[in-house]
Amino acid sequence: MPTALITGASRGLGAAIARELAPTHDLLLGARSAGSLTGILAELPGAKPWPVELTDYDAVAAACAPIDRLDVLVHNAGVADLATVAESTVEQWRHTLEANVIAVAELTRLLLPALRAAGGHVVLINSGAGIRANAGWASYAASKFALRAFGDALRLEEPLLRVTSVHPGRIDTDMQRAIVAGEGDEYRPEKYLQPSTVAKAVRTAVETPRDAHPTEVVLRVR
Repeated sequence: MPTALITGASRGLGAAIARELAPTHDLLLGARSAGSLTGILAELPGAKPWPVELTDYDAVAAACAPIDRLDVLVHNAGVADLATVAESTVEQWRHTLEANVIAVAELTRLLLPALRAAGGHVVLINSGAGIRANAGWASYAASKFALRAFGDALRLEEPLLRVTSVHPGRIDTDMQRAIVAGEGDEYRPEKYLQPSTVAKAVRTAVETPRDAHPTEVVLRVR
């Protein structure tokens, strides 16, 4: 079976993507720690853990070294540190851009030989904020606009690969609950996309026949 590596796979959208791809792919499930993967590995016993801190670039290089062929790379891991421009800090900007852009670029760079060997597919979990910025989301939106630009450049530079940017609206996850709490609003799950819905869209992109290149997928709450 083809192999897929999913970052941020311990819960939420990453775990949902793992469930969708499990029937057709050998899975490498990424997370910061092995312990955080216990639940999803119990659910998907055929998957293998791939625990590494993605901003520890020496550790990432060591973890990538054994991978000589990779069919699908799903960049799902990321952070959402929200603040207005007036309230933002240098540290917050650096943290957001490091996690959402630089770590993605470096992991992709390290895995390019394996992706080329398979004629692979890179899926970037972006955001509606990567298309339109909102007040209070400046650093997050900037990171997602940059992620979209990274995907556009990668698509041009690596014609043997497929590169898909997925732009979902807000998703019903623990991260979303934290965001809504920070905004001081009541959390209502029905207002948000389900992780399984977005995961199905990712699977559809991956399974699209090779004569087509799904470059962007945009999902909004109905």
